[in-house]
Amino acid sequence: MSVYLHGLSTALPPHCLTQSEVKERAAVIFSQKYPQFDRLSKTFETAGIDRRYSVVPIDWFSAEHGWSDRNTAFISGAKSMFIAAAQRALEDAGWSGAEVDCVVTVTSTGIATPSLEAQVFGEMGFREDIMRVPVFGLGCAGGVSGLSTAQILAAGRPGSKVLLVVVEACSLSFRADRLQNADIIATVLFGDGSAAACICTDLPAAGNVVTLGRGHQKIWPDTLDIMGWDVDEAGFGVVFDRSIPAFVSAEFAVATKGALEAADLDHVQIDRYVCHPGGAKVVDAIEDALHLEHGSLDAERDTLRTTGNMSAPTVMFVIKAVLQAGHTGQMMSCALGPGFTASFLPFQVSAQAA
Repeated sequence: MSVYLHGLSTALPPHCLTQSEVKERAAVIFSQKYPQFDRLSKTFETAGIDRRYSVVPIDWFSAEHGWSDRNTAFISGAKSMFIAAAQRALEDAGWSGAEVDCVVTVTSTGIATPSLEAQVFGEMGFREDIMRVPVFGLGCAGGVSGLSTAQILAAGRPGSKVLLVVVEACSLSFRADRLQNADIIATVLFGDGSAAACICTDLPAAGNVVTLGRGHQKIWPDTLDIMGWDVDEAGFGVVFDRSIPAFVSAEFAVATKGALEAADLDHVQIDRYVCHPGGAKVVDAIEDALHLEHGSLDAERDTLRTTGNMSAPTVMFVIKAVLQAGHTGQMMSCALGPGFTASFLPFQVSAQAA
């Protein structure tokens, strides 16, 4: 049973933060109490990021925040981003909220119970019998894993309309109290954003046809400390190990080979890899691991430059850019996230038959 992408959208929160002003604010907060800041601050210039977006203004980061006000800001910002991305995807697909049979919500940067799709139920116009599938904890792998989950659900109920919404507010995890290198790197890299996709087994009426294959995951044992959250009274504290680029260089090619074999594909059949740009060094490491021409992951670098690393939705921004650029053929999307896990989803882009 073929599963098709009917709509794809992205949305950003209202506050644009340039890399230079983030660096200046971080220097005010960190430089007097963290001796390593001057050395680490050089990564602001080498991260390949010009700007990113936040659900809160930059002045918010100069005050102390505990778990309660961080999560309050998450719920407010995430609801707005959910609605913006979902409504745009529905418009792109020509669907209404009332037509959606199943909604999959992916996030890892805040807690909402009832979950976000219930929080925005009235604004979205969902039916009372909609199936809700909230997914938490996938981190940066959440965009690809979310698409894989939505693909499986759509294939399991032919003709049903599945809406995937991926929302992250990474900026709210900013911590000035722990004084760890990972907190500085998170300040350099992370921003907020959302993306949504409409998925169904019915063939789209117009445009290029994007056929989603079946997803594949690889988890490495004894790697829980590479990426994730530490949780305490103040909120989430990022776990972001400096070994990630080296780990990608050593392990990613074998993981990708497994994903290709699971999809009955070979490396030479892939017209483009579509990757989550975790950071400039990670993008370089992926190109090296997969023996891609340096600079070929241009949409990844452009997304990182203009929005930063938004965690889960970032790869969907890249997919949208690749589709808008007119690329066709066999693609393989991929992302790395907590676990430590690699997530893959093959998809084919072809012209609509006359």
